[in-house]
Amino acid sequence: MTTAYETLMAYVRDTEALGQVAGRLGWDQETVMPDGALDQRAEEHGAMAGVLHARRTSPVIAEGLAAVQTTDPVALAQLHHIRRSHDRATKVPASLAGAIARETSRAHRIWAQARAEEDVAAFLPALSRVLDLKREEAQAIAGGADPYDAMLDDFEPGATGAQLTAMFGAMRPRLVALRDRVRQAPPAPQLQGTFPEDGQMALTRELAAAFGYDLNRGRIDKAVHPFSSGSGLDVRITTRTSADDPFNCFYSTIHEVGHACYEQNIDRAYLLTPLGAGVSMGVHESQSRIYENQLGRSRAFTGWLYGRMRDTFGDVGIASEDDFHACVNRIGDGFIRTEADEVQYNLHVLLRFDLERALVSSDLAVADLEGAWNERFVRDFGFSVDRPSHGVLQDVHWSEGLFGYFPTYSLGNVYAGCLHAALRDAVPDLDADLARGDTSRATGWLRDSVQRHGGLHAPRDVIAQAAGGAPTEGPLLDYLEQKFGAIYGV
Repeated sequence: MTTAYETLMAYVRDTEALGQVAGRLGWDQETVMPDGALDQRAEEHGAMAGVLHARRTSPVIAEGLAAVQTTDPVALAQLHHIRRSHDRATKVPASLAGAIARETSRAHRIWAQARAEEDVAAFLPALSRVLDLKREEAQAIAGGADPYDAMLDDFEPGATGAQLTAMFGAMRPRLVALRDRVRQAPPAPQLQGTFPEDGQMALTRELAAAFGYDLNRGRIDKAVHPFSSGSGLDVRITTRTSADDPFNCFYSTIHEVGHACYEQNIDRAYLLTPLGAGVSMGVHESQSRIYENQLGRSRAFTGWLYGRMRDTFGDVGIASEDDFHACVNRIGDGFIRTEADEVQYNLHVLLRFDLERALVSSDLAVADLEGAWNERFVRDFGFSVDRPSHGVLQDVHWSEGLFGYFPTYSLGNVYAGCLHAALRDAVPDLDADLARGDTSRATGWLRDSVQRHGGLHAPRDVIAQAAGGAPTEGPLLDYLEQKFGAIYGV
């Protein structure tokens, strides 16, 4: 006889499968969809959002939750996620869920065109519509509480804006002080020459495989903004190429592989269930950042990459492995968050975190966003934004309604710092592996300690169990000061 739990999980699996289909629509839109299909795709997104909302608010969920009785820890974790999703969804009218899906689909393509044409004014009306809808959604979920916390909770359950403000406030002084010391040192060398796209894509596939990405269950495509999509048996990533900056391609790929491997390595028993995806964006980002930075930009791994670069492209204008390591980790002035060095990356995130909180609270008007961005950028980085695609139009997130997402990037860095310290204790001779381009022990430790659990544990608990203590910003800041102090002699 089928139990109440089995009946509920069968219903939820169908909903999760439909969610994957909706995600595939987004992947297609970013990679191969023709431009003229935008309006139809927006309607398709809206229709799918309506179907998913109806299933997530269905009486079947409420009745199943009331009927199930269990003490099994996995079942209890599944029920926790089902109840949380149901509670949030039932607070949002179906018409609003569909409107958000349609408007963000349109706004995304408007953003892409505005970015290409350096036309902020063309994007702001779409951003205003998206922001109004997301505010309405957050207010419905939050009740009388802070709407921004409701937005943040969608990406990092349990976190609050006040907690992150305190953490980021503790990070800023040490980051700025380290950046200022490095600026007084001689600059690191830079690559010379041009790097053909076919060579970049060949090496990027080698890097993806080296970090454990299973291309039998995934693929690598090109997009304006690199991303990872899907979970379980179909996890896809995108990257981008630049003729004079192959690191953009290589490290975007390694970053997205970190996301993708998290999804691919979740316990197969959780496939198409609430536990079958990464537990939060902060934990997700911890995987992408530790793959990209603590492993991919380490002295040992860059020594191996230096050889593969020379094999692929010939002379790259760098005389030694040490110089190449400094080149990969070069700190310099730049506008783009995704291309920022490890020291300044979090300053980019903190800028966005403060601006979006002001937008959500209506302390900052959308019409004033570009001016506020440019003014803040000068204060934080010491030079002016030269064009909108290097400023307020550079990120895709707000066009997609992802308010509350940005702070998880820095939280992920904090988590990665804690995990890296624990990894080095667990595998003290790791550099010998990385010098051969072998990441298997590092990625295996991350798989077993973090990735396989999926949504089984709360986000902070996942990190605390793996790292041996509650996550704090200290290990990340210590790592940055040690690494860049050695590279720059400061």
